[in-house]
Amino acid sequence: MNGAGNDFILIDNRENDLSLSRNQISKLCHRQRGIGADGLIYLCHPRGVGDWAWQFYNADGSDAEMCGNGARCFAKYVKDRFESPETISFETACGIINARVIDDLVTVGLTDPSGLVLEETIMTNDGGKTVHSINTGVPHTVLFVSDADKAMVESLGAEIRHHDHFSPSGTNVNFVQVLEDGHIHVRTYERGVGETLACGTGVSASAIISGLLNDWPSPVKVDVLGGDRLEVGFTRNGKDFTAVQLTGPAEIVYHGEIEV
Repeated sequence: MNGAGNDFILIDNRENDLSLSRNQISKLCHRQRGIGADGLIYLCHPRGVGDWAWQFYNADGSDAEMCGNGARCFAKYVKDRFESPETISFETACGIINARVIDDLVTVGLTDPSGLVLEETIMTNDGGKTVHSINTGVPHTVLFVSDADKAMVESLGAEIRHHDHFSPSGTNVNFVQVLEDGHIHVRTYERGVGETLACGTGVSASAIISGLLNDWPSPVKVDVLGGDRLEVGFTRNGKDFTAVQLTGPAEIVYHGEIEV
């Protein structure tokens, strides 16, 4: 499946009979030697109040608490596969996620962001950089640039992702270009993956921080590397943000089988 170019392997594991190792997940997500994906999702039976549940893994096989575009793909899958209602809830490592699916457009409500830190300076091989941080289910750092398409996403992104300032967990890194009021372009370097065509939690973090620093109203439009446009809605009270909603396309690319 893919959500705005952010692609995922989704496996129905409701019988709990599959337990892939980190190495096996990494091989499945490898773009030359496997299926190729930014992450892998298990569909699971819920243990609490959710309609469904998932387990999510990065492309390197590491656990991830949350993935916005993965959540939108997950909701699209269960809606189509099981003819579920338009509104769906599912359990994740960071809490219950609610989603609404209308054709190929999916909106997910993210958990309330936390850990907002603005205007920090960190030293990099390219000099001092002013960064802003927030957790939108996973930790994100936002760096504003004049031209996102010319940003050193791979080199600088990797350096900031592993920077001592964000140890031990590290951070995802977003390079944000303001296009006009309420409209940004974002490229994201993700932990355990590298640069992706889109990152839902990164888009949300970038929109929230851009909205706060520029005093923009909700929603904020976000163009991503894959060519799609996402939209981030929120309720703001000072520096507190609630009711964060991520909207964009999600689609099933193909069904298949592979031996591991």
